[in-house]
Amino acid sequence: MNNRLVLVLGALCLTVAAHAQSGNYSANKYDPNSTSNLYGAGSPYGANSINNQYGRYGSKYSNESVNNPYATQAPKLYDSQGDYHGRLSSNPYDPDSTSNPYGRYGSKYSPDSINNPYGAGNRYKQDSPSNPYGRGMQIQGADDE
Repeated sequence: MNNRLVLVLGALCLTVAAHAQSGNYSANKYDPNSTSNLYGAGSPYGANSINNQYGRYGSKYSNESVNNPYATQAPKLYDSQGDYHGRLSSNPYDPDSTSNPYGRYGSKYSPDSINNPYGAGNRYKQDSPSNPYGRGMQIQGADDE
C-alpha cells in the first residue's frame, strides 16, 4: 500500500472516531455505539458517556451535561442525514433543548422533535432514538463540533 492511501485511511478513521466519541442516542441496547448499551457508549464509567454521573456530559453540574437543567452547551443531536435535532438537554428554557415543550426540538407536535411519535421520534424510523433496533441519532459534544 502506498503512503498516501495509508494517510488518507488513517485520517478517515480518526475523523470517524472523533464523531463517534459520545455515541448515539438510541434505545437499542445491543448496538455498542448506543447510549442504552451499558457495556458500550452508554457505560456509566465512560469518560464521554451521558450516563456517567461524574463526566462532563452526564454530571448534573457540568454546563455540557444532558442532566444539568441549567446547561447551555449540552451535546447536539444529528440524524443520519446530518440534520440537526436540537440539544440533548434537560433545560426546559433553552430554545434548542429536547426538553423544552414549546420549542422546535422538544415539542411533541414538531416534526423535528424526538418527542414527536410521528416525526423524528417515530419508533419505526431507523435513526429515531425510540427505535429499539435502530441506530438512533448521533450525539456531538463540544469536542466533536
